[in-house]
Amino acid sequence: MALLNMDKNKTLSFCNSKWDSSVIPELVDYIRIPNKSPAFDPHWQEHGYMDQVVEQFVKWCQSQNIKGMHLEVVRLPERTPLIYIEIEGNISNTVLLYGHLDKQPEMSGWREGLGPWLPIIEDDKLYGRGGADDGYATFASLLAVKALQDQDIPHARCVVIIEACEESGSYDLPFYIDHLSERINKPDLVICLDSGCGNYDQLWSTTSLRGLIGGTLKIDVLNEGIHSGDASGIVPSSFRILRQLLDRIEDPVAGKLLDDVFYVDIPDKRIEQAQHAANMMGKDVYKRFPIKEGMHMIEKDPVDLILNRSWRPALSYIGIGGMPDIESAGNVLRPFTSIKLSMRLPPTCNATIASERLEELLVNEPPYGAKISFIPDWAANGWMAPEVAPWLEQAMDEASLNYFGKPAVHMGEGWSIPFMGMLGEKFPDAQFLITGVLGPGSNAHGPNEFLHIPTAKKLTCCIAEIIAKHYLYVKS
Repeated sequence: MALLNMDKNKTLSFCNSKWDSSVIPELVDYIRIPNKSPAFDPHWQEHGYMDQVVEQFVKWCQSQNIKGMHLEVVRLPERTPLIYIEIEGNISNTVLLYGHLDKQPEMSGWREGLGPWLPIIEDDKLYGRGGADDGYATFASLLAVKALQDQDIPHARCVVIIEACEESGSYDLPFYIDHLSERINKPDLVICLDSGCGNYDQLWSTTSLRGLIGGTLKIDVLNEGIHSGDASGIVPSSFRILRQLLDRIEDPVAGKLLDDVFYVDIPDKRIEQAQHAANMMGKDVYKRFPIKEGMHMIEKDPVDLILNRSWRPALSYIGIGGMPDIESAGNVLRPFTSIKLSMRLPPTCNATIASERLEELLVNEPPYGAKISFIPDWAANGWMAPEVAPWLEQAMDEASLNYFGKPAVHMGEGWSIPFMGMLGEKFPDAQFLITGVLGPGSNAHGPNEFLHIPTAKKLTCCIAEIIAKHYLYVKS
């Protein structure tokens, strides 16, 4: 690869200055807006928060005076808006950058002085909903290109897509990708800034994402609640039946899922990467979570914990219905219990087949003849990155060394980004860099979410350098 005439000190100075003077104030304003994703705000159009954010982001983008930039807010009927940006390049090859601007709901448990719509900067962290997941992506993407232009560094044509329903499963995005397919063309490199990092000390590349299935399980035993002294011992408890059904799926002690359909063979390369990531993270594999004192983890080996989180299925219970608050709980045998299930799948597991099997296990042969229903509400396949091309692996390492002082690390992540699977199918020859700032304690979707500002600055520099090295690779 040819030499890159790029001054890393100038790049870092430029990005630091722009983040401090421009990006952070914009993110502070953005956090204040409760633009929850449509799944959590069905009346988002009436409330107008999504349009407010789109208008804010567009205004900032246009104020950057990026050479060759063309911006459009695309609005398909009855769908969330999408910001589409094209930046002319020195070659016609395309780099596609992706982010989103919609947010998860409030969530309880924020510590005193913090809140989802209350931006607070403390110890290099910007607290509030959406800053790290994933409001920063628009700003980082454009600043990366602007940093190159500031030094007259050539780059490929860049397309930036910022969607507004990622937290709802990106159900609008396929329609936009089809609508814009001729304009997007076929990217050589896809950069997604909506993922995580194992620490804040280097560049992290996501090699896989888990799939996701789930739904609501309901057990009905009575037409109305009955005095527990009258009915207990005669009528089976809906909660006891629930426990029996869940034991069909999951070992109640080890937490392992019991059916082979939810498993896949883990590629040797991903095991090697998990071992390397474990060496980098050590006990931070689990210490980064707010664990209660005295708790111990499912496994002791950090490698197993990483693989559990990235390549093995896991079941979570994320909501329950039919139970009154403790303060208003009377001695009543309740008529039903319902529970919301969320199952993470290995990246290459077929979500449709897994969802069908999950329903079979839950509803067939109901205990005591109880009325059992299961309503699936999502089935999203996971994603595994293609093997990293030598030029990109070298570019990631060099960029990480330049701005973090340590080489890049590759690791599978535990969450899902539906957009990646879609693009993987649509652009099978593209290279992927999936990265982000969701590191230890950042707590996306939960209370006390924060953006680690120094990492976001350095990541912006890394993206700029990798785009520049993509140009060199194409021209070599």
